[in-house]
Amino acid sequence: MASSNSMTPSEIARETLRQLAMRRTLPTPDNYRALYDEIAGNPPVEPLHWSDLIRGLVAQYEARHAGVTPARKRKMLDHVLVSSGTPEKLFDRLQSLAKSWSQGGAAEDMPFVGDGAAPVAAGGAAPQADAEMRELFAQLLENAVGVLLVDTPELAQEASALSADMRAARTPEQIAGLAARLKKFSYRLQFVAEDQAELKAALLHLLQLIIENINELVVDDDWLHGQVSMVSDIVGQQPISLRRLDDVERRMKDLIYKQSALKKNLNEARDRLKAMLAAFVDRLADLSSSTGHYHSKIEQCAEKIGRAGDISEISDVLDEVMSETRIIQLNAQRSRDELIEMRTRVEEAEKEIHRLHDELTQASDMVRHDPLTGTLNRKGMDEAVEREVKRVRRHNEKICVALLDVDNFKKLNDSLGHQAGDQALVHLAQVTQQTIRPQDTLARYGGEEFIVLLPDTALDDAVKAMVRVQRELTRKFFLHKNDKILITFSCGVVELAADEVPNQAIKRADDAMYLAKRAGKNRVVAA
Repeated sequence: MASSNSMTPSEIARETLRQLAMRRTLPTPDNYRALYDEIAGNPPVEPLHWSDLIRGLVAQYEARHAGVTPARKRKMLDHVLVSSGTPEKLFDRLQSLAKSWSQGGAAEDMPFVGDGAAPVAAGGAAPQADAEMRELFAQLLENAVGVLLVDTPELAQEASALSADMRAARTPEQIAGLAARLKKFSYRLQFVAEDQAELKAALLHLLQLIIENINELVVDDDWLHGQVSMVSDIVGQQPISLRRLDDVERRMKDLIYKQSALKKNLNEARDRLKAMLAAFVDRLADLSSSTGHYHSKIEQCAEKIGRAGDISEISDVLDEVMSETRIIQLNAQRSRDELIEMRTRVEEAEKEIHRLHDELTQASDMVRHDPLTGTLNRKGMDEAVEREVKRVRRHNEKICVALLDVDNFKKLNDSLGHQAGDQALVHLAQVTQQTIRPQDTLARYGGEEFIVLLPDTALDDAVKAMVRVQRELTRKFFLHKNDKILITFSCGVVELAADEVPNQAIKRADDAMYLAKRAGKNRVVAA
């Protein structure tokens, strides 16, 4: 065999084929490469185990990984196949790709090659998309992550430094260093997020304990109970949104203002009542004093009569008795009239106190109603459900729960505005309230969802009742700027089982409502 140093690549290839035939070796790519390197004098290389790689790659491609969709995997695989110029690079990149999928991570659209080269595209130049992606990451670190790290200034400074370095990175070494720093930063950020979540949960739990304690300590103050119920309702419902907090703050301010005004009137009425009772007691004391003076005078007159020697002296004493009697009679009459007047004023004051008390109670009850639609809110609904369920089970009767959700409400909000969306919810609530029976209860469950309680109603009749509401909505259009807009809803209806918790029934109604959505909307589905 000729020296490999004097052989051209084509000669080496021909010699390789000849040796394969002479040695009776299978002409596989691996055998060909090994014999070619031997003849050419190349150093031996580790064989590429394509079968194992392909088997593992297919397994990872078919498996599900969080954050990596099948479309994303396909895009990543296409990029590797296009941008890998040699079998070795292709093998290494496919191996790295399968490994990244198995670890649940998503490699970049422009993956880094194993030998430290910069990301390459089909054209060989750094793509504009890479710079834009780094800029987006930098903005994310500055505008989002930095704001969330107000309580951890050290980590916030690190996020700012990472953002600046990410914009300035140009070489593969700089980008590789950024990747390592980002990985460490993400670990620390995860710990901070977990600490903040635990802190929030602990604070909410502490607030809940304080609310429950206030509720236990305050027994007779119905007005304070209303405010406590409102705050408890906020704390108990997750997630807590700024919009919901603003709405409840506004309602609390209105309620506190009204309660303050009514409380002032109530205190004034009580002060008037106290003053009248004090005057009443003083008048009784005066009457008692006048009566005592009268008795003393009568006793003196009786003594004078006993000592009288003639009729003229007795006549003078009788005149004095008659005069004192007329005085005490006038005093008694005047005291009687004043006492009657005071009693009337006391009764009026008591009526005023009862009226103000009722108004305060009604003001506190406002927290059980949705301020937009006037229906019960979640708090009021829970109380109504508990009350109705106890009643129907006590009488061995049936009760159904319907959960309805407005169709295409987000589209209506986006096209007509949130004010029109609110008016549409009010229209729906009014039509529903007018259509259902007086004994039925309507409550706003949340957003565009409503609950209807139908006591003493079988499942088939409950379905028919909700279909009637749908028909009424097709007759009574929602008007927005003189445009007729059809409001429809999808509804799930269930009958509460004998041993079923109401929340479980509502969950079943919610599942049935989603079936109605998938079936084409504007439908009523029984579960």
